Amino acid sequence: MTRVIISGCNGKMGKVVAECISARNDCEVVAGIDITGGAADFPVFSKPDEDLPEADVLIDFSHPSLLSPLLQLGKKRRMPLVLCTTGYSPNQVQDLTDSAKEIPVFYSRNMSLGINLLIELAKKAEQVLGGSFDVEIIEKHHNQKIDAPSGTALMLADEIADAGTNKPYHYMYDRHSQRKKREPNEIGIHSIRGGTIVGEHDVIFAGRHEVITLSHSAQSKEVFASGAVNAAVFLAAQPAGLYDMSDLLKD
Repeated sequence: MTRVIISGCNGKMGKVVAECISARNDCEVVAGIDITGGAADFPVFSKPDEDLPEADVLIDFSHPSLLSPLLQLGKKRRMPLVLCTTGYSPNQVQDLTDSAKEIPVFYSRNMSLGINLLIELAKKAEQVLGGSFDVEIIEKHHNQKIDAPSGTALMLADEIADAGTNKPYHYMYDRHSQRKKREPNEIGIHSIRGGTIVGEHDVIFAGRHEVITLSHSAQSKEVFASGAVNAAVFLAAQPAGLYDMSDLLKD
C-alpha cells in the first residue's frame, strides 16, 4: 500500500486526487497540506514543515511558491515528489532538476495520458512536415486559470522545437504588437480563457493549401488526477532521478 501526502489537498485538483485514491486499493492518503487548513478524511497541515506522518510519496497540486519548502521536505525525508503544479520559473525548474539528483522527482506540466500521446504525434508530424508547415498552438482553459500560456502549451512547443529540423524555433505570443509577416521559424502560442473549459489544446500544422490539426480535449479534471496517482505509485519504487510521463508510459 503506497502512502500518499497531497499538497494542495483542499484545492479543486487536490480534492479530485483524494477521490481517485479512495477508489483504489493500492494506495491511501495519510495526510494533506493546505494553507487554508479545513476538514478532510485525513489530517490536514497548513505547512510542509509541520510534523507530517510517514509517507511513501507526495503529490503536489498547489502553487509555485511552495516548491522550495516541498523540495526541502522531500530531501529531508528522502521522499519522492510528484510535481503537478504549473507556472514554475526557469530557476524553479532548475531547482527541481537539481533535487532529482538526491530523490525521485516526477515532473510533468500535464498528467494526462492523452496529452502525452498528443505530444508524441506532434513530434512525429514536425519530423515529417518541419520546414514546410507553420506551427501554431491554441490552448483553452476555464476563466479561473491564472497562468498563460498553459504549461501544456509550452511543453508542446518545447517538444516540437526539439524534434524539429527547422531550428532554432522561437515562440510568438503576441502578434498584434508587431506589424510584419510571420517568420518561418516561429511557433505561435495563443491562450483563450472562458467558462468552465477543463482544458483543450490544438496543434496546427499549416502548409500550402492544406492544414493538419491535432487536438486533445479534457472533459474532466479526473484525467489529470488519475495520471498523478499512477505516477505516485510508480515513483514510490524508483531510485533518485528526474521522471516524466514518458517513463510512466514505458513502465
